[in-house]
Amino acid sequence: MQADNVSRVVKHAGRKYDAPEIINSNQDSQFASNEYIELIKNYKTISIDGKGRATDNVAIERFFRSLKWERLYLMYSENIAEMKTLTKEYIENYNYHRSHQSYNYKTPGEAYFGNLANAA
Repeated sequence: MQADNVSRVVKHAGRKYDAPEIINSNQDSQFASNEYIELIKNYKTISIDGKGRATDNVAIERFFRSLKWERLYLMYSENIAEMKTLTKEYIENYNYHRSHQSYNYKTPGEAYFGNLANAA
């Protein structure tokens, strides 16, 4: 990944979902670039993990591991639209239908939103 790609994604997400309460990144080169640092200075809280601190992002690291092994490596997409659909379906299942041991066998949606996750 390159700094301009990361910056573009952060800008797009900020326009679509508003500014996050916290923006967290690691020390990879794209996150240490001047372009990225200047962009995130506008956010309320910035968190940059210490060098070699993969455990700081254990939940998202686990999610991406699961996404790769349970979906992406098993189902080969023919195009970008198909990849987006597969990923969106996986995220829906992961967040709202699959219980997780780390959340006391609740779904992430139930853990975060409580009973509101089931109301939709």
